[in-house]
Amino acid sequence: MTFKDSYEFLLNNLEAAGVIGGYVSISIIGFAIISFIAKKKYHKTSSNFGPRRFHPIIGSLLGAVPGCGATIIVSSLYKNRKISFGGLFATFISTLGEGSFVLLGASDEANVLANLEAYLTITVFGFLAGVFFGYLIDFFQFKSERINVQKELIVEKSSEEDQYPFIGKFIEELGFYSIMIIAIILAPSSIMALWGGGIEYISEIIYWIYICFTVICIIYYMSKLFHKQLNTSCDNTIKSTTLHAVKDVAMVVTFVFFGLFVANYIIDELIGEDKFKLWMTSSTYVVVLIAALIGLMPGCGGMIVVAVAYIDIPDFPIAALIAAAIATSGDGIFPLLAENRKDGLIVTGFGLIVAIFVGYLSLFLGFN
Repeated sequence: MTFKDSYEFLLNNLEAAGVIGGYVSISIIGFAIISFIAKKKYHKTSSNFGPRRFHPIIGSLLGAVPGCGATIIVSSLYKNRKISFGGLFATFISTLGEGSFVLLGASDEANVLANLEAYLTITVFGFLAGVFFGYLIDFFQFKSERINVQKELIVEKSSEEDQYPFIGKFIEELGFYSIMIIAIILAPSSIMALWGGGIEYISEIIYWIYICFTVICIIYYMSKLFHKQLNTSCDNTIKSTTLHAVKDVAMVVTFVFFGLFVANYIIDELIGEDKFKLWMTSSTYVVVLIAALIGLMPGCGGMIVVAVAYIDIPDFPIAALIAAAIATSGDGIFPLLAENRKDGLIVTGFGLIVAIFVGYLSLFLGFN
């Protein structure tokens, strides 16, 4: 890979992370503001997200919504003890992540009906698997020792803060407002981009704004990571709520970028396109297993790769697409891993087992 190729590879991944981040910011910030308003209106701060006995169904329904927004929202609900682990797991099982937009965004009219049928098939399998295994986990009363970060976080105004005036200013003012403003600007383009659309006459400007958005999010998140004494306020105000939401946006975009960078490098450079296609056209039983393992990659990159393979490779087994869809965790796995690594790994590991089981089950039922 030449320097020019490396530079373009870097920019392409920065842009891709920015596109996903633009959509994710709508989900995270929007949900945070709606939750804040609801709490103020109904004076509820610790109630569950609906009756606990319905959490697996609620989680599976949310996961079936196209995109990764639901997994991020449910991870936040779980962090704040508002949904059961079964509900959380059901969401991750039923989500297709951004791979749903690959299937729903087919531009070739001949493929629209076939891709829609595939999308509905894997959504049904994911929803039913999410409900079943979600209830199974709640039946065994899985519990995790986790803390409510929003409530337990204590702000310390130490003298150390004075040692980092620029970083403090960046985090509290420049970084926060930059992310908020850019997220608002990118909102229309981000939504259109999910279906392969865009605003042509400003496409070049939007391209660089996506890149800047990713870079700012990475700097913001890294600054927060290495200077924890500069934690944002925990006051129950709209400013505090959006500060926490912006921090989550920055974290997700950062992890999405690194996940895309690593995944694309492995597939494009280490494995190679020809060898990858060879794998994807081998034995159906092998393809189902490979698809599940690819879908396991953190974020939506793995599912997107398998969805593209389904569209491009003739006679690609839909059972493999189902396995990848169930194995994928979407971008919601990043905040979950950051807040509770143990639960994140459990969701990922159990998800892979369920994905392989349901994938081969669907193959047995004739979905090939």
